[in-house]
Formats: sequence, structure tokens, C-alpha cells
Amino acid sequence: MDHITPKPRRRDPRAQSPAESSADELAAGSDHDEAERRRASWTMQKGFTPLRPQKTGRLYSESESPDELAVDADEYWRSSRMRNRHRSPSPITPTNIRDDQSQSGLNDLAGDDMTGSDVEQDRDAEKWSDRSDTPVATPVATKPEDVNYKEKFVMHGHLRGVSAVQFSPDCTMIASAGADAAVRVWDTATGRLIHIFEGHLAGISTLAWAPDGEWIATGSDDKTIRLWNVNTLKAHTKVFDGHHNYVYQIAFAPKGNILVSGSYDEAVFMWDVRRAQVMRSLPAHSDPVAGIDVVHDGTLIVSCALDGLIRIWDTHSGQCLRTLVMEDNPPATCVKFSPNGKFVLAWTLDNCIRMWSYVESRVLKTFQGHVNTKYSLSGCFGTYGPRDAIYDPPLCFAVSGSEDGSIFFWDLVSKQILQRLDGHSDAVLCVHTGTLNGKRMVVSCGIDKTVRLWEEADENDNDNAFDNGVTPTPESHSQTDTPAHDEDGDNAMTDVSVVPSTAATPAEDAAEDVTMT
Repeated sequence: MDHITPKPRRRDPRAQSPAESSADELAAGSDHDEAERRRASWTMQKGFTPLRPQKTGRLYSESESPDELAVDADEYWRSSRMRNRHRSPSPITPTNIRDDQSQSGLNDLAGDDMTGSDVEQDRDAEKWSDRSDTPVATPVATKPEDVNYKEKFVMHGHLRGVSAVQFSPDCTMIASAGADAAVRVWDTATGRLIHIFEGHLAGISTLAWAPDGEWIATGSDDKTIRLWNVNTLKAHTKVFDGHHNYVYQIAFAPKGNILVSGSYDEAVFMWDVRRAQVMRSLPAHSDPVAGIDVVHDGTLIVSCALDGLIRIWDTHSGQCLRTLVMEDNPPATCVKFSPNGKFVLAWTLDNCIRMWSYVESRVLKTFQGHVNTKYSLSGCFGTYGPRDAIYDPPLCFAVSGSEDGSIFFWDLVSKQILQRLDGHSDAVLCVHTGTLNGKRMVVSCGIDKTVRLWEEADENDNDNAFDNGVTPTPESHSQTDTPAHDEDGDNAMTDVSVVPSTAATPAEDAAEDVTMT
């Protein structure tokens, strides 16, 4: 609400009581006998004697007029006009008179009875005053200069490099998949293995959780897409078969009824999830499609390919709405819509991540510092800043892995590196963000066969916060106390353990404002 300059207060149109008019007369003329005569007249006519002021809940006598400083000016004057229009001819009652006397002219009417010590007058003033203090603007929270993530769990079990990892929609579980053709589901809170899904005949390049958190979809080098149910621990009865080459990237539409996939066969497929059939095939690119994403409302699809082109598609019609391309045309390996759907983040094999305004067909930001010239890396967006502070707009970052084994966080506005995490011993292929029980987290995976969970540390957390009853030891996750079964019910646990965390690297400087939501 805009601040309103205080206006001179108007008299309440209904407060034209005898008390007020008499008080004015007494103030103008100091005739004591006249005052006594009027007081006696009121006593006989109305049957009451003027009382010492009592504590009331109003500053004005029976007035319905709100405080001008607390409401919008237009609303105040409009309400005042309505009251004047519908006012009754004679709203004065004995109760009104009493209240009017207590609020206006009582010092004059009561004579010596109202006089007293300064302390007593101050006490009465405190009783009369029911006004709240003028609202004070909430101080703007200071923007943090970094983020502070620390490694919590290291989850072993994959036999080969891990290419994809993602939190479930409610962040209670983590799914990971890789070159060993297996999908592993982990418990986020404990880091324990929940289940292993097997069925693909070749390595898995991509996975996606359905919006309801019941299904996990995986795309494989065996040219198929499979769905796995985390409730029944069974595979979908139908295999999504239609691509002619490796399935490289998949994404669900927000309703979960459509699955979009990109393949090395240079096409983008839209699948009917219920029927496991192709709804539409988009002749998207002239090179393998490496990245796919769907906007938050499901109306747009973005794809990228090794031909360097980024294309925006209309989901309903399948029409290409925009084609984004850089001058030097570096191969594009991953694309992600921003949470508000206005921008696209694109990874390219020139050590750059670019944020595009696809409506304007131009690059707004370029993030650098990581190494990316060989592998298809994947990252996402996240928010940062104290959780009890309000930032408008929220503070946001972009996060990505690097081929040197690091994880980088960039402020979206300043492009400054907020933090660099080291822990992986080889290229970090995929990073995903999530929040569980109010704690912000990041999960990562890479060629070193590990899945690592990072948790944001509070300011009052000490260096051993994750080692005191939080991080489980490898011995506590033996095969005997965390069994996992395949579809036939046999024990499928293979070298599963969670090891203690290591310290994160110091954070680097950040900068100023944020425009992303």
C-alpha cells in the first residue's frame, strides 16, 4: 500500500452531540453559572451525571471512521460519503453523549473534578490513546555473498559411470541410472538403497520422475524407454519402442500424461504415457538431439542438438516457434526452462552455459568457470538466501557439474560464482536441486560411479555437523540391514554403502540483485 500523507482530521458528521456544542460554548464563554445550569439541565433530561472518563476502545466517539493513516485515502473518503448519505436524522443517544463527553470537552465540563496531578493526567491520556504506531518499513535483507553446501552422503553401488540423477517430486527419494543399465532408488534422509530396477539391455543416459512421484522413466542406448513403479517395484508392462537410435533425453509434461524424448535419430517424440504410443514426431534437428525440457505449464517444449541449434516448439500444434543459434554454433548438449518459463539455460561444448530470452532470441547471461568440452553435462536452477528472509524477487542460482570433478553455483544476475564444490574424482555429469524438511539439497553423479548428496549448512552449523549422528557409517549399511530385491525377489544388492562426508571448499564471492522467480 502506498504511504498516504496525513490529512487534517474531519469532524465525525454524527458527533454533533449536545456535549460537543456545549463544550464549544463553554470554551468560548467562561460563565461558570451557565455551565452549572447546563449540567443540571442534562442531568434532569437524560437521567445521568457526567462521569469521569473510562478507558474505551475508541479514539473517536462512536465514530466508524477508520484511521486515515491505516487505510487507502479513496476508501476512506468513499466510506465517509456513504455514511453521510445514509445518516439517520437523530443518531444521538445517552450512550453517544457519554462517549462524546469522554472524548471531547470533558475537561471543561467537569471543572475541578478533572484537574489533578501531572501523573494522573498522563495516566488518563494513556487510557484514551488507542492508536497504534505508524508502520515502519521492513528492512531489506542483505544479499548473501555465497552459498554453503556440504557433502552429506556418498552413495556407492553403480558398477559403471552414473549419467543421470534426480530427486523425486517430494524429494524423499533419489533415482540414479548409468552405464550399468540399472536404476537405483535411494532414500534421501538416510542415503540407503531402496530398490534396483533392471531391464534395459544397454546403458541408461537419462531419467525423469513422473509428476505424481509414482513412476520413473528411463531412456537407454537400447533405443527404448521404460517406466518403473516405485510403489509396486514393478516395471510397466509396455516398453516405449519407436526411436531408431539412442534415447538421450526425456522429460514429462506437468500433468504426467505426455512424455517427450530426444534421440540420436535427430527426432523429438511426444508419447502418450497411458498407451505407450507415439503421439507426434517432430523432425527437430539435423544432428542428434541431446537435450529436452518442457515448460512448467506444458505449453512449450525446448530441444537442442549437436548442430548447435536450440528450438522452441508448441506442444499442441508441434510447430517450431523459435530457433536460437550462436554465431560460432557450438554443439548444445542440455537445455532447461527457468522456473518462471521465461528463459532457457543451455549447455554447450565451449565451457559456457548461456541463459536465453527465447522471446527476444538473445543471450542474457553467460556463465563460465567450469570445464565442458567433451561430455553432455546437465544442471538446473535453485534458490538461496536465509530461509527466514523475504527477497523479492527470490535469489536464484544456476548449478552445473564440471569435467574436472567440481560443482559450480552461479548467481543468476551477477554471474559470480557463489560456491565451488569438490568431491567427485572425475567428471560430474548431472546435478539436481531439491528441498526436504526445509533443508535445501543438491544431488550429483558422475563417471566416478558415485552419487553424492550435498546439504546446505546453516550459519550456526559447525564443521562436524554432518558427522554427529547424521552421516551414517559404511558399516551401518551392509547388505543384511538394507536388502534390495529385483523383480524376481532375489537379493540384488551390489556393493552398496554410504560413507562419511568430506568438507566443502570455501565459497567464492557473489553479487547483487535477482530477477528470476
